[in-house]
Parts: sequence; C-alpha cells; structure tokens
Amino acid sequence: MKINQKNSSFLVVVAAFFLMFSCNDSIDFNTYKSIQQKGWKANEKVLFEFDVKDTISPKNLFVNIRNNSAYAFSNLYIITELSFPDETLVVDTLQYEMADKTGRFLGEGFTEIKENKLFYKEKKAFPISGKYTLSVRHAMRKNGAIEQIEFLKGIQDVGLSIEN
Repeated sequence: MKINQKNSSFLVVVAAFFLMFSCNDSIDFNTYKSIQQKGWKANEKVLFEFDVKDTISPKNLFVNIRNNSAYAFSNLYIITELSFPDETLVVDTLQYEMADKTGRFLGEGFTEIKENKLFYKEKKAFPISGKYTLSVRHAMRKNGAIEQIEFLKGIQDVGLSIEN
C-alpha cells in the first residue's frame, strides 16, 4: 500500500497534537462552572469539590475567570472560602486586575471572551488528605456604594485549577 506525502504529513500533525494534549501531568484538577446569563448574583457561591491524596507536594491553585465585553470594571473582588476535611475554614478576600490603564481587558483570548488565570494559593501543601471544598463569590460594589452589585454582568465562567 502506498501512502502519499500529504496523508503522512497529516498523520504526523494529528499524532503530535494527540501527544501534546494527552500528556499533561502538571494539572491535578481543572473545572469550570457557568454563570447564568443574567449575571453573577450577589452572594451566590460557586462551589468546587476536590479530593486531596498527596499531602507532601506543594500545589499552585488558580481561580480562573472567563469574562466578556459586558464586564464593566477594571478589577474584580472575590471572597473565597476553603473548607478542609476536618472542617477548618480559611476565608480570603482577593482583588485582581481585569483591565489595563487604557481599559483593554487582560487575559488570554482572541475574541471578546478573555480567560484570566488568577493566582489563589502559591506552593500550597495540603495538610490533610480528603475532600476539600472551595467556594467563590464576588464582592463587587459601585464606587461609594455599600450594597453589592445584585447581578455582576460579563462574567461567563468561574473555574478552579490545581497544578503541580
């Protein structure tokens, strides 16, 4: 059987892509939760559950945010609650830059949707094996306002990734 050069080049490219995407040992956990089209409701917690077996190796945890052009702010405030298997709770209030000084959104992406990989915990070794829960909610307010924004528009997905 004779294989022409065009088909063999195609097979090499397909094999290379398969190898690139199938061998990623650095990611332990990666998932996204979609936000309703109306917007991210104030006090609505986005929940992630993950199991930890390795209590020795440090991990990097990222909160991943996909936003579109409807997002009207240059920053994002979130409140995270990390619940340990022994019911210990660690609460953090975090602020991230979402746009540069000119108003251009940061993050990756060629369309109006930008993906932001935001450091949450760096080189974190989990002390206990078992099931952990992370909740993420927004804490955005308009300048000078006390009340949270009822529906934060422009956030499409919230994700969590844990990497070695």
